[in-house]
Amino acid sequence: MNWDAIAALPEMVLLAGACALMIMDVRVKAEHRQATFVAAQVVLVACAAATAYVWWRFGSGRLSVFYGLYLSDVMGHVLKLAAYLATSLALVYSRQWLIDRGLLRGEFITLLLFALLGMMVLISANSMLTVYLGLELMSLCLYALIALNRDSAVSTEAAMKYFVLGALASGLLLYGMSMIYGATGTLTLNEVGQALAGLVNNASERPFLVFGLVFVIAGVAFKLGVVPFHMWIPDVYHGAPTPMTLIVGTGPKVAAFAMAMRLLVNGMLELAHDWQQMLAIMALLSMAVGNITAIAQSNLKRMLAYSAIAHMGFMLLGLLSGVVEGNKLSAADAYSSAMFYMLVYVLMTLGAFGMLLYCSRAGFDCERLEDLRGLSRRSPWYAFVMMVLMFSLAGIPPTAGFYAKLAVLSAAVNAGYVWLAVAAVILSLVGAFYYLRVVKLMYFDEPKETSALEPGSGAFQFLLSVNGAALLLLGILPQGLMQLCFTAIRAL
Repeated sequence: MNWDAIAALPEMVLLAGACALMIMDVRVKAEHRQATFVAAQVVLVACAAATAYVWWRFGSGRLSVFYGLYLSDVMGHVLKLAAYLATSLALVYSRQWLIDRGLLRGEFITLLLFALLGMMVLISANSMLTVYLGLELMSLCLYALIALNRDSAVSTEAAMKYFVLGALASGLLLYGMSMIYGATGTLTLNEVGQALAGLVNNASERPFLVFGLVFVIAGVAFKLGVVPFHMWIPDVYHGAPTPMTLIVGTGPKVAAFAMAMRLLVNGMLELAHDWQQMLAIMALLSMAVGNITAIAQSNLKRMLAYSAIAHMGFMLLGLLSGVVEGNKLSAADAYSSAMFYMLVYVLMTLGAFGMLLYCSRAGFDCERLEDLRGLSRRSPWYAFVMMVLMFSLAGIPPTAGFYAKLAVLSAAVNAGYVWLAVAAVILSLVGAFYYLRVVKLMYFDEPKETSALEPGSGAFQFLLSVNGAALLLLGILPQGLMQLCFTAIRAL
């Protein structure tokens, strides 16, 4: 028996756990589904333990198994742990909201775990075939999750828009992959990279490769949600139930980052000069469209949707700064800054949507800016947590968001993209307006209601507080996570 297959132990554990939960849910009749909820958390803990074991067993090396389809490395381990954390917190934050609306059903937890399985396959993909398999498994589960509230026309419309545009993006990605396969004769990403080294200077082959690269970039950009492939984000964030928006805005972003790293860095680094130029344009447009359009939003979920577009533009600053005129010496620093930014962004998004869920109750969804008026008088501690989250999203020290932006801006300047870094700073100042507006509403406006917020579960309150504190801690002491990201990227 080939014991190297143990590298996929986390996926095996999750698949077995998700199937067991489906069978278990048939027996669970209680509306609160406490047993199913606890079992799901146990499965996530088991997956984290399996990932830690694989990491310990194989160390910091790269192991390719299943005939080159699956890759086990440090970056994969770190991103999987981030996906587990995002999924676990999403379950805790969403539980009471779903119970109040009768939506905490077995299919919610099952679809969420299968979506996580798709993310894990995508994170460890070493072949274009595996990339597409993981992407489709994740996407199909997300479409169903968004449409879970069948009685809501808005949610159904959001799911349809996401499905149609997602199918189009998948088609573009598949077409681009087919062209790269036609030129290189292989689907395995490291072999694609080796083949491109001999083809990139071939005048007859290069236009064909760049043409295929354009379609691959389009597919990656859609999943990241950057301009001009951002049109689905505001409608999906707004139309989907808040817990589903929380799910879409966290774990899948980690998987999309991994997809970008696998395809562009592992597979097509020889074409870096071409895809870096594309990413530079998309980064600038994303920061501009996201930050400027968010100012006009009165709905918090739409504001955070445009904020997500802008933040993905910032993350691209790290991705496009790795190779400078063929020199790859600064690649590890640049890509690790992008990875650090993505992990911090997931933490910020978890906290922001967690606060919206905390401020909601049965029959009322906290979705509009006015709903946060005077929050400091109704709940001083959680107003402070929300202020930390807004400061971090705006990139104000001493929060983690500031250091994350500083890291990607430094990478862009070191790569010679000074004009892009200057534009990013200006647009970041523009974006600070709508974040600080939320703080102003919480601390300086009269509350719409005078009653205190209904307390959530003890676990919810504790984890939400830890979420805010983590952003302060990572802003003051970012070296540990930054070093972990550097180690993960260097192992590539």
